[in-house]
Amino acid sequence: MENEDEFLKKMENLQVPDANPSSHQKAVKMAIMNAERSAALGVWLVIVPCYFLICVFMYYYFHVNMGWFVAMFTLLSSLEKVPYVDFIGPLVLFILPIVCIVINALSIIHVQVQKLGPNQSKFREFNITIKIRLWNIVLILLSLIIVCIFISYVMTENISSIKN
Repeated sequence: MENEDEFLKKMENLQVPDANPSSHQKAVKMAIMNAERSAALGVWLVIVPCYFLICVFMYYYFHVNMGWFVAMFTLLSSLEKVPYVDFIGPLVLFILPIVCIVINALSIIHVQVQKLGPNQSKFREFNITIKIRLWNIVLILLSLIIVCIFISYVMTENISSIKN
């Protein structure tokens, strides 16, 4: 009986931690997009430019005249001559990889803003966290490679057209 009374007194005298639910609303930490969904969408945004680059590479470097490679190459080269559809090439080779980079970067980057100390209006902390997700990072790097290839192609074409 004494043990129970002592236990009850100890339990009554325990200090309860103060949980302030309003402080949780101040910290915003969330990903804009789901990592798995953005990786799946990123794959589709990267497949088309990669396929075109492989087709051009096989056509020029190995001189392969297979139907799939020639068809893709002639399709995009013929679309450049049509006045209102000439934006398809840059769209496929530049905009789609940029969209892939943005979507996958938003899915792995988390942002948190907190107010610090007693003078919470003066001091703030801004945290950026990058979650390492292999497929998202691979897609970002692959998209960066595609964009760099396209930019280097455009630069060399402009330099060669200036010399002529």
